[in-house]
Parts: sequence; C-alpha cells; structure tokens
Amino acid sequence: MAAKIVIGLDGTDTGERALAFAKDLASRMDVCELLVAYVIEWSPFTFQTAEENERRHKRREEEIALATSRIVDPAVAKLKEAGFAATGLVRHGDVAETLNRLSNENGATQIVVGRASSDGFTKRLFGSSTQNLVMHADVPVTVVG
Repeated sequence: MAAKIVIGLDGTDTGERALAFAKDLASRMDVCELLVAYVIEWSPFTFQTAEENERRHKRREEEIALATSRIVDPAVAKLKEAGFAATGLVRHGDVAETLNRLSNENGATQIVVGRASSDGFTKRLFGSSTQNLVMHADVPVTVVG
C-alpha cells in the first residue's frame, strides 16, 4: 500500500518549505503519493439573501480557480516533473478541519504544513488552525519552519 502525504500550502515561502520537506520525505519511501491542498478560509455560518449567496458562490468559484492556477497547479507540475505521483485540491472551509478531512478521505498517512510567517493568513494558519490541526488530526502532522 502506498503512503500518501497531504501538503497544506498557503501561497507563501513557508508553504514552499513544507512542499520541499514532503518531497524529500516522499523520496525516501518506496511508494508515496502527494496531495497538494490549499484551503481558502471560509465559514458557512453566515446569513445572506439569495442574491448575496449567488454572488458569494461566484466569488468562491473564482477564488478556487485562482488558487488552483497560481498555487496548486504549479506545485503539482513541479512534483510530477521530479517523478512524483501528485494531485492537487483547493477547498473552502476551516483550515484544520478541511486538511484533516482531506487526509481521511484520501487515506493519507501524514499532513505537512508550513510554519507561520509575518502575514495575516499564515499567522492565522499557525495560530489556532495549525494548533487545532496538530492536536486533533487523525494522522501525524509535521509543521515545517
């Protein structure tokens, strides 16, 4: 059975370091698949009109397309060029819950994420999201500095 590593990217240098770490880890295994994931922080718990929901849905689709083309697809392409089996996903949701759910749905054996840098998103990722992920994930989590 192949090992599978979920790599949580955030579009920053720390995400790139997480990607490099996962790549190095996978190179030491006989068979390993890599799943590159980008989670757009989003909460379903807002009350809006039908028109607002329609605009929000369109914005969500645009965000997914942008994250896929700018972050996930280039990372997957680099991994494949290096000979790794790799796929990518972009999802909306709580970062920790979504990465854990993706690891469960895809039979992952580990999650790798980057440590925070100075901008707001990664502070949020390393703050409560990463702490929640480390404390509650169903598989081991590696936080790369």
